Amino acid sequence: MPLTAADRAGALADRWGINPAFFWMRGKDPEHPVQIDDYGICNVYGYQEVLQVLADHKSFSNDVAALMAGEAEIDKEFTEGALLQTDPPEHTKLRKIISKAFTPRMVAALEPRIAEVTHELLDAVDGQDGWEMVDTLTYPMPVIVISELLGVPHSDRDLFKKWVDRMASSAVALTSGNRNPEEDLDPQAAMRAIPELLDYLRGHAAERRVRPREDLLTKLVEAEIEGERLSDAAVVNFANELLVVGHATTSALLGNALLCLDSHPGEMARARADRALIPAVVEESLRYMSPIAVAYKACVARTEIAGVRVHPGQMVAVCLAAANRDGRQFERPHEFLPDRAANPHLGFGRGIHFCLGAPLARLEGKVAVEILLERFPVLRLDPDASPEFIPLPHVIATSRLPLRTR
Repeated sequence: MPLTAADRAGALADRWGINPAFFWMRGKDPEHPVQIDDYGICNVYGYQEVLQVLADHKSFSNDVAALMAGEAEIDKEFTEGALLQTDPPEHTKLRKIISKAFTPRMVAALEPRIAEVTHELLDAVDGQDGWEMVDTLTYPMPVIVISELLGVPHSDRDLFKKWVDRMASSAVALTSGNRNPEEDLDPQAAMRAIPELLDYLRGHAAERRVRPREDLLTKLVEAEIEGERLSDAAVVNFANELLVVGHATTSALLGNALLCLDSHPGEMARARADRALIPAVVEESLRYMSPIAVAYKACVARTEIAGVRVHPGQMVAVCLAAANRDGRQFERPHEFLPDRAANPHLGFGRGIHFCLGAPLARLEGKVAVEILLERFPVLRLDPDASPEFIPLPHVIATSRLPLRTR
C-alpha cells in the first residue's frame, strides 16, 4: 500500500528530528480546532479560528507581558512603543509612524546589498565539499543586513552578533527543562539579558536627533504624523524587534526552505531550471514549515472560539503553523507544492499585527536561495549529519544544517 502524504510528512519530521509537539509536521490533524491544555492555555489550531483571534483585538490583546506580570509593575523600558506588545489605538499610531520610515521602497533598494553580503559569506566556503549553513549564511546574513540598515557601524557588527547570541541562549534557557509553560512566555525576559543592546540603540537614537544620517534610525527619529514623533524608547524597541525577530525569521526561513527543497528534489530541479519559481518556493516554505509556529495572545474579554469558551486572563496560543496545514483551507495540506493556485498562508500573521518585516524576509529569502542554486550545482543535506533545531516551543528553526556540495 503506497504511503499517504501524511505518512511521508511524518517520515520527514522523524528523519529531521522535529519537536514531537509540532504534530502537524507529522501529517496529523488536531482532534478539535481549539483545545484547552493541562495548563489552561487555549490552543487555536484551525485556520478560520486563528483568523478570528487575529482579527479580534478587542477580545485578544498582544500585551502578554501584562498578563504574565499580574499585579507586578511592568518595566515600560521594554514595552513602550513595542509593536509586538501594543494594541489599538496605540498600535495603530505607532505603525503609521514606523511605516513612514520603514518603507517598501527602502527594502527593495536593499536587494543588491543582500546579494553582495550573501556572496561574501559564501566565498568563505567556496571549493569545500561541505559546510554548515546556519553559521555560514543563515545566521550572519540577516544580522549584517539589518545592522547596516539601522546604521550600525561596520566595526560594531560583532557586538550585534554577540547580543543576538545571548538573547537566543536566554530564550532557550527560559523554555528548557520542566518549567511551567505559563512562566516561559514573558516576552521581556530575553531582552533583559542584553541591556547593553538597548543602551547602545538608545545612544544611537539620541545621536541621530542631533546629527542625522542616511539610515533607518534617522528616519525613525524623524518620522512624524500629525505633529507626533516616536519617543526614544519606541525607536529603540522597534529597532530591537527588527533586529531580533527579523533576523530570527529570515534565518529560519532560509534553513527551512533548504530542507523543503532537499526533501523534494523535483521542486529543487524546477527552481534551478526556472529562477522565477523561487518566490513561490519561499511562500510555500513559509506555509509548509512555518518559522513562527506559535504566537501568543492574552484574552481580555469573555468570548468563544469554535464553541470553546475563553475567559479574561487566559493565555491563547495561536498556532500559525498548524493553521497553515488545515485541510479545510488548503488542498493537499501536507504536501510541499510551490505552484499552488492560491497560498494565503499565515507565516507572517494577518491583520493589524501582520509582520512589518515580511518584505525584507521575503527578499532575503529569494535572493539567498537564488544565489545558493546558482553557485552550487550540487546542494544537499549531509547524509552523515542530521539537522538540529532550536529547542523553543514556538519556532521551527535550524540551529545546525550541515550541507554537502559534492
